[in-house]
Amino acid sequence: VNAPAVDAQSRPRPGQEVVLVTGSTSGLGREVAGRLGATGAFVIVHGRNRERGMEVVEAIESGGIGNARFYAADFSSFAQIREFGERILRDYDRLDVLVNNAGFGRAPDERMISQDGHELRLQVNHLSHFLLTRMFLPRLRANAPSRIVNVSSGAQQAIDFDDVMIENNFSGGRAYSQSKLAQIMFTFDLAEELAGTGVVVNALHPATYMDTGMVRRAGLTPRATVG
Repeated sequence: VNAPAVDAQSRPRPGQEVVLVTGSTSGLGREVAGRLGATGAFVIVHGRNRERGMEVVEAIESGGIGNARFYAADFSSFAQIREFGERILRDYDRLDVLVNNAGFGRAPDERMISQDGHELRLQVNHLSHFLLTRMFLPRLRANAPSRIVNVSSGAQQAIDFDDVMIENNFSGGRAYSQSKLAQIMFTFDLAEELAGTGVVVNALHPATYMDTGMVRRAGLTPRATVG
């Protein structure tokens, strides 16, 4: 996408929980969005592909319980993240659950740079979610009890703080793993910061080699199903 976009005009019903799942047009995020919609939540569906996003919205609304709306934003651009966050804050007066799921995996095994000049996996998997979460914190606190869920990985590895952008000895696996550790450490810090506010913060390892596009692109054999 070249700029944040929005589709469909569904609105939350009075008292309806509002949940946002980043990266919810495929894989685990899509399954989570569908499950939350089936509980009766209003689901903010996020991704980069409008066609896939509208498929998720239609699937949620066809269930007749929850409803949804799609927004497009590219996590490799802080400008798009800020515009996305500002739009959500304008469009909704509550946010009950934030699921930080969007991610870039270990493949391809090449170093790529974000639109803002950062190593791509670090920005997509951690920095952009950090920014978005900070933007939403006042709304989440105001709507407590609320929840932040960071979809991380048991594959986390140590960060070399002398070379955070991995300009030397790069590998896609190393970049992915350090981004996941950054995400987990952010979870610990944020949970401490929000203790007693009613905002619960968790990080999770969803499964080992789940059958998602990220795993298949890495050439790995899936060991777990989605859903």
